[in-house]
Amino acid sequence: MAERDLYDVLGVSRSATPEEIKKAYRRLAKKYHPDVNPGNKQAEEKFKEVTAASDVLSDPKRRKLYDEFGPDALRTGFDEKKADAYRQWRRQDAARGGPSPFDFGDFERVNVGDFGTFDFGSIFGDLFGAGRGRRGYVPSTGASVEAEVEVDLRDAVLGGERDIRLEGRTLRVKIPPGVADGSQIRLAGQGVPGGHGGPAGDLFLKVRLREHPLVRREGKDLFIDLPVTVPEVVNGAEVILPTFEGPVRLRVPAGSQSGTRLRLRGKGLPDLKGGARGDLHAVVQVVLPEDSEKLRQAVEPLGDLYKGDPRAGLSL
Repeated sequence: MAERDLYDVLGVSRSATPEEIKKAYRRLAKKYHPDVNPGNKQAEEKFKEVTAASDVLSDPKRRKLYDEFGPDALRTGFDEKKADAYRQWRRQDAARGGPSPFDFGDFERVNVGDFGTFDFGSIFGDLFGAGRGRRGYVPSTGASVEAEVEVDLRDAVLGGERDIRLEGRTLRVKIPPGVADGSQIRLAGQGVPGGHGGPAGDLFLKVRLREHPLVRREGKDLFIDLPVTVPEVVNGAEVILPTFEGPVRLRVPAGSQSGTRLRLRGKGLPDLKGGARGDLHAVVQVVLPEDSEKLRQAVEPLGDLYKGDPRAGLSL
């Protein structure tokens, strides 16, 4: 099955601005996020698809490569430097006015994302006698490669496992609790195979944390809006707050205002280096009744309870 165009996945044009791409992703991520669609596998796959598309198109460098080389530029092991060198070599060859005695075919048919399919250095090294193969050749260590792995905020808090697909194989990767956006996970021996029996290089996975539709993060601290009713903030109440580790009971003090933060110690992101865990902050958001007429009638007498102008101290 042909891979879908990333622009089509997000529903934007190829000339879309970064702001348009970000806006389209947020709309689709909120619609398809697994926490909003529990148990809906189709929504989960859509969420993964739009997230992957956003990850590429939101990165100017990766977007440029995708626009030029298409899906091949997204494959693990793709080396844009070698691809550029090969492209320049082909242009120079064409400028000389004839086919090269070493014709490797068109670039599109050389899958640089498939480990070992196109190794620019080893090809020319073997052609001109730089290396030595099984007939006395020296083994060489394969190159290390980098790739990205998208991690849900839930897995960053609790830890988990992810399957990543490489060319012709699937690797299961353990996600340690406390991974941060931009941190790396090293998989020894999973890089480019070595030459002439030499050891393979390593695979370094750069972590990208996905945005959560309900939970925000600031460092190791997490923030979630907590809707409460007017009677609950007036009288105080005990409410149920969802966390990644299960629901907890939380006391809302009487007189709480919208924006009041209620802290749950040690319920935020763990520290990857073993330090103190972050906190979870529930931010009170007062929800008004939908019946506006009855609401007006109910709150009219409250005006007399205010002493002075509540905005008297507001100045810039």
